[in-house]
Formats: sequence, structure tokens, C-alpha cells
Amino acid sequence: MKKELKTEEERIAYNCRKATLLIEKKQSIELTSREKMELQLHQAGCYICRVYEHQSILINKMMHKIFNPAGTESRLDDEFKATMQQKIDQKLNDL
Repeated sequence: MKKELKTEEERIAYNCRKATLLIEKKQSIELTSREKMELQLHQAGCYICRVYEHQSILINKMMHKIFNPAGTESRLDDEFKATMQQKIDQKLNDL
């Protein structure tokens, strides 16, 4: 059962929570057309969520630089992948 949002503050807080979820999701995968529209509409009137998105993008870029310095890319070697696949297959067969 959904909780009815009674006050304007509750409705705004709910919308900000949803907007921050969409902001984070947007950085990982593409949003649906509806999600894009919802986020744009919310951010048109919510300065706090616009600032949050800007800060979130900066933090993600900094973290990416820390864990992938100078464009290095981490990759698993084929032997490790094969070993992991065997372990996964074995666990699945045990079920």
C-alpha cells in the first residue's frame, strides 16, 4: 500500500529522492524517455537537485581518475575468467 503524501514538503522530498535516484542512474545507463522528462521537469524547479547532479558528476569523475589513473584499464586475464566460469558453472550444477 502506498503512503499518501499529505504535505507539500513530503511531496517535494519524495520528488527529490526520485530525482537523485535518476541522477545516479543516468551516470550508469541511459534513462527512459519518461525518466528523462521527469528529471528535467523536477530540475527546472529544484536548484538543490541541479547542484546535486553537478557534484555527483564531479565526484564520479574524480573516483574514475583515482581508480583508473592515466587512462589505464583494468582487465581480467583469460585464465582467471575461465577459472571463475568453471566455479560458477559448478555452483549452478550443485543447485
